[in-house]
Amino acid sequence: MKAAPETVLLFERSARRDFRWWMMALVGAVFLAASQSVRPEDNCSEDGECAPWLVPVAGVMGALALAGGAGPLLANTRRGSRIDTTAGTLEWWQGRTARHPGDHGAIALCDIAYIRIESRYDSDDCVSLYDRTGERQAYFDSEVIPWRHEEWVRQVKAMQPSIDFPVLD
Repeated sequence: MKAAPETVLLFERSARRDFRWWMMALVGAVFLAASQSVRPEDNCSEDGECAPWLVPVAGVMGALALAGGAGPLLANTRRGSRIDTTAGTLEWWQGRTARHPGDHGAIALCDIAYIRIESRYDSDDCVSLYDRTGERQAYFDSEVIPWRHEEWVRQVKAMQPSIDFPVLD
């Protein structure tokens, strides 16, 4: 008979496997390269309207976007969550690197009152975790669980049936 694993890792994602940081760095590099290849005094339309100030602005925006995307890629920040079945705890983290623990939290499964998922028409789902006193747990959101939020909540609820999972529209 095979022993059950002590810790079940449900989700972990590194910045290098997240296309958003790559896209941010790429767009920043394109803006920065474009600002270096265009002379500000030549930035005029055919009717004679000139905006030489746009070239340095594009360069600064590109540099900021490149730095904003490259920073997490170089640090290779990690985010995720895991359930320790032996201890009966749920742990989550964001911004973890080799040298820095990042933002994190933990709660006993029996202390979870409910997990709420709010679908929003203009953005991603909003996922919140609440303890028995009704306090929302910090740093726990849709970033630290797999993208199939409802399926993940159902798995956690199967481990701890006392967790309430209100379905919101």
